[in-house]
Amino acid sequence: MSEIEEALRVLGEGGVVACPTETLVGLLADATRGDAVEAVLRAKGRSPGHTVALLVPSFEAAASLAELSAAAEALARAHWPGPLTLVARAKGELHPALLMDGKVALRVPGPSLAQTLVARFGRPLTATSANPTGAPAVASTSALDPRVRAAVDFVLEGESPGGPPSTFVDVSVEPPRVLREGAIVLDL
Repeated sequence: MSEIEEALRVLGEGGVVACPTETLVGLLADATRGDAVEAVLRAKGRSPGHTVALLVPSFEAAASLAELSAAAEALARAHWPGPLTLVARAKGELHPALLMDGKVALRVPGPSLAQTLVARFGRPLTATSANPTGAPAVASTSALDPRVRAAVDFVLEGESPGGPPSTFVDVSVEPPRVLREGAIVLDL
């Protein structure tokens, strides 16, 4: 079984995978399973008051989870796949750790192992950096904190480009507002 196939098996069973994204190494788990989302929080040592963003395979998948305005679609079409996270009003039920004030953060990842996994998995995956809360994020699985490595079910070994994390933009307001400057610089 290839490492990708093993990672998909682990995700399907509700496990947590440490995996390179187009920016940094992330913790990926099936965002439709509460137990998997909670396992990600435990792996980071994160309190339930902090939210976790999601990776989705396409704009259409994002639109099924959140209310995306014309401005949001324009941003997505210009920068997805890539390190742009859109924060929008959630549709339907999601785990509380995935929401803040009724909003969910979504990204279609750029070329990376994470992009391969979310495309093949077909459901949203958690997208949070693979480091203990408060510690620096890492760009290589070889640099994973031993506590994180011990807390995950599988490590898809590899490198991320590093650099800044994804840019967060709140598209639930008009005009959209940058919440966190990151890998993509926007002048909104």
